[in-house]
Amino acid sequence: MIVCIAEKPSVAKDIARILGATTAKDGYMEGNGYQVTWTFGHLCELKEPNDYSENWKHWSLAALPMIPLRFGIKLIPDDGIKKQFSTIEKLYAGADEIINCGDAGQEGELIQRWVMQKANVKCPVKRLWISSMTDEAIQQGFQNLKDQQQYQPLYMAGLSRAIGDWLLGMNATRLYTLKYGQNRQVLSIGRVQTPTLALIVNRQKEIDNFKPEPYWVLATIYRDTQFTATSGKFTSKEEGEKAFATIDGKPFTIKSVQKKKGTETPPHLYDLTSLQVDCNRKFGYSAETTLNLIQSLYEKKFTTYPRVDTQYLSDDIYPKCPQILNGLSQCKIDSQPKYMPWIKDLAAMSKKLPKSKKVFDTSKVTDHHAIIPTGVPVKSLTIMEQNVFDLVATRFICAFYPDCKFSTTTVLGEVDGIEFKVTGKEILEPGWRSLTESTSSKNEKSDTLSNNMASQEEEQPKFHALRDEIGGETAALPTFTKGESGPHTPTLTEKQTTPPKFYTEASLLRAMETAGKFVEDDELRAALKENGIGRPSSRAGIIETLFKRKYIRRERKNLVATPTGIELIDMIHEKLLTSCELTGIWEKKLRDIEHRKYDASQFIEELKAQISNIVNDVLRDNSNRRVTILSDEELEKKTKKKSAPKSTEKKASTKNTSLKPSDELIGKSCPLCGKGRIIKGKNAYGCSSWKEGCKFVLPFNDKA
Repeated sequence: MIVCIAEKPSVAKDIARILGATTAKDGYMEGNGYQVTWTFGHLCELKEPNDYSENWKHWSLAALPMIPLRFGIKLIPDDGIKKQFSTIEKLYAGADEIINCGDAGQEGELIQRWVMQKANVKCPVKRLWISSMTDEAIQQGFQNLKDQQQYQPLYMAGLSRAIGDWLLGMNATRLYTLKYGQNRQVLSIGRVQTPTLALIVNRQKEIDNFKPEPYWVLATIYRDTQFTATSGKFTSKEEGEKAFATIDGKPFTIKSVQKKKGTETPPHLYDLTSLQVDCNRKFGYSAETTLNLIQSLYEKKFTTYPRVDTQYLSDDIYPKCPQILNGLSQCKIDSQPKYMPWIKDLAAMSKKLPKSKKVFDTSKVTDHHAIIPTGVPVKSLTIMEQNVFDLVATRFICAFYPDCKFSTTTVLGEVDGIEFKVTGKEILEPGWRSLTESTSSKNEKSDTLSNNMASQEEEQPKFHALRDEIGGETAALPTFTKGESGPHTPTLTEKQTTPPKFYTEASLLRAMETAGKFVEDDELRAALKENGIGRPSSRAGIIETLFKRKYIRRERKNLVATPTGIELIDMIHEKLLTSCELTGIWEKKLRDIEHRKYDASQFIEELKAQISNIVNDVLRDNSNRRVTILSDEELEKKTKKKSAPKSTEKKASTKNTSLKPSDELIGKSCPLCGKGRIIKGKNAYGCSSWKEGCKFVLPFNDKA
């Protein structure tokens, strides 16, 4: 008898149906020479300290560090798990061969290996390795079963990760709780969670300690277009006023008009992190919510394996793409065949699908390829699942569309020796951008606005139109001719330097991916992934753990550290616990173990030595430092107090002025904030200090 074991009952039932094991038994399916059973995720875990030593049952500084001579596993204490394991154990005892059908990743391998180890398996074991749950993929997988020994490095990497987390988590958590926790709360320390918390805390300190400095920007309005002085900002008002006086009343002359054509290739396909980032930015979904949604789509056979960190497809996927696109053409979003027109247009462009190295590159794919649709027409999706699927499907279709072609126009002007500049972008051929919501840079900008600015604009939607018409780098420009000249309206605007932005889940995921380094470039970010902290599949859980431990909280989309979280990071002097770079090096070693480039035993021995050093350093601390522990009620009060609107905050208003809409207002001082100058937009007059939060708007048709 051949015994197959999957990670979940739903997956096992699909496999059993395809294999012809259709007779339901207690805890498994049987038929056609197969018995198909399942786990419920992890059935086993590493033993707890009290399982190793009587001395470790009670929390005591004297018992640290706790380093077992040999690590062992045990069943998770749960009646349902015990019953299912008993079933699996009996099936394994009578098996001629076992087929490991666990999720094709590091954690999936660890789950099944521990169950086999606990059941003392002796028979041969094969491995089913697939990237999607379609019937075709499962059938092909069973036709190409691998020897489980092939995946020994994957198991060793997973085991090393688990042991490393145990060593650091168990020892450091007890150490800091007993030393600094006031016996009121467990101070949880983790290999990934603590440096992640440090990222949030350090960013928050930058914001709290930030001292804004004023500066002045010289600009002018010529032919309803705002030009900005190329000489940069003025650090003193006197300097700015001197430059203003130089150009006031003198004609503005166009010096040059340059047009340059460019192209923008389609975005990379999704890996898990980039999907979580987009879902957080576009829909406000947490990283954990996105992971659960894409996992559900995978199990429903609509998308491929989600826990991946590559954005490429292997070359053998290319021949399957026409079939996937055909399946997508039959998918309905909001009851409409959304993708059919796009796929028809794609077919009309070329008889053969283009094959780009930016999409298909086997050398950049290890165990799994990027997340793509399977081609199975979707049905019975929740709104949230539909949103996630739509992102994946649209990104996949975009990959075969032509580049976006655009023209960038740079216009230079001059007034009495002072140079001014404006830049505009015009889309010539939208290409792949015709498929996306963000068909222009204005939508891209709105994705990356600070939360404060976003909330201000939600309260005053007229600003969206105003923002895109004035001073925007990508606003459409009038036709200018070299040598033309005319009157203009200069402005001198006082601004202030701004602090860094709070982390959101989207920006925190990116920071974790690149070990805290801020990287815009896709290619460079991909290179830094090797030293990121946490795995793509575990980062969502790490963020949720920080919430559960009350180390961080949400303020709208912002992630804000609590006093407990801040003081905990301040308390930790050991760089190994808080440094993203050092933790990223650990992650690199774990990946190297998986790829046979590093020895697992060496990793564990190094970690044991590091843990011993950390314990000794903390025990030598003779200060009387303690971490503030807030109750739920205290934390809630603090949150409400901090988020309460200030009574002195200025409200957007045009009704308290006697202003009438007129171009004569342009360049005059803003009546609301007193700092900016009035400028003209497409539908309204506004303040040049709108970026700093001024909400003055006077629509053209205002009757006030």
